[in-house]
Amino acid sequence: MSDTQTPVPGTTLDLRTLTHVAYGLYALGFLTSGFLGIATLAAVVLMYLKRSDAAGTVYAAHFDWLLRTFWWALLWLAISGIATLIFIGWIGVVAVILWVLYRLIKGWLSLLEGSAPTTYA
Repeated sequence: MSDTQTPVPGTTLDLRTLTHVAYGLYALGFLTSGFLGIATLAAVVLMYLKRSDAAGTVYAAHFDWLLRTFWWALLWLAISGIATLIFIGWIGVVAVILWVLYRLIKGWLSLLEGSAPTTYA
């Protein structure tokens, strides 16, 4: 299977463009709402809807990367939110924000290079 998909004119976007849209929506949600904005949720829905189309391509790794980023960040934000009751949760919130920002930048740069994001290197 090829890592690019040629769209039928006027009917669909190619997977590369969809992946850029997902990163863009995620970044927009991150910048405007801190994390759980409508744009971020739209990116998550888009990735779940198009996940089967991306299977077997380099874009599947990007979808998995962003989805894992979303769900892990949601978990750690919830734990940090509870920990703010004892005034140490803000450290976790800051750590999650920096981690999400790192993964967003690293993943998008990998997409621009045409490679899959990696957790090492």
